[in-house]
Amino acid sequence: MKRDVFPATGCRKLFERKPRITIDCCSTRSAERNELDSAYTSSSKRELTDWAQQGCQCPDHAGAVAVHCSARGLQEIPKDIPADAVLLKLDANKIAHIPNGAFQHLNQLRELDLSQNTIETIGPTAFSGLAGGLRLLDLSHNRIRRIPKDALGKLSAKIRLSHNPLHCECALQEALWELKLDPESVDEIACHTAVRDEYVGKPLIQALDSGVSFCSTHHKTTDVAMLVTMFGWFAMVITYVVYYVRQNQEDARKHLEYLKSLPSAPASKDAVGPAP
Repeated sequence: MKRDVFPATGCRKLFERKPRITIDCCSTRSAERNELDSAYTSSSKRELTDWAQQGCQCPDHAGAVAVHCSARGLQEIPKDIPADAVLLKLDANKIAHIPNGAFQHLNQLRELDLSQNTIETIGPTAFSGLAGGLRLLDLSHNRIRRIPKDALGKLSAKIRLSHNPLHCECALQEALWELKLDPESVDEIACHTAVRDEYVGKPLIQALDSGVSFCSTHHKTTDVAMLVTMFGWFAMVITYVVYYVRQNQEDARKHLEYLKSLPSAPASKDAVGPAP
């Protein structure tokens, strides 16, 4: 196996000189075996088999480009990641933000590890270009409070979100409906804060499985706001009508008093007198 180093980041790049493929060296699944047969020559397969038998550590991406940038003190996503990377480990760094299009040139990426960073915000198109092929996205042990639905909703990959200071609210519950959470870590997703205090510190899935809906609180708040608004408009209309009626009554009273104040008209000369 050949090793190389990125000049800018010092990250290790591991790759085979043979055609690259994502396989499990110890897997016996027919689909992977067929994929292996189509990509490797007989001699290449013998070399891979010999390598696998020497301890058979079963790395997830044997024979494919694997980029390891773990614990490098990185504060942003490196720009020089090979376009044919299949595994990218950026864990244990100091990355706080994932910008839009950060991985758009990595359309062969299958696994992305962003765990143990300081990620707080994620751009709505941060993972554009990965929707079809990404199988695992690890965002655990970060500082994510709200799920970026626009960024994660289109991914078919399993997503790890455990050990983040999540705020349990209606938006989070609705976002989770569209995500494919990793079953191995889903029980470790907890409410750091919540719209209902009794669920702070509790596992989120446990709360949802019990039938709790954070959206009910949201809807009640919305309904109250709507009622207050409607009452305000109704009160304004009633006030205007009462003012209008009273003003008309006052005008009518003044007009009547004015008519009463006018002098009486003199008798007409042509009035019919007594008969001669």
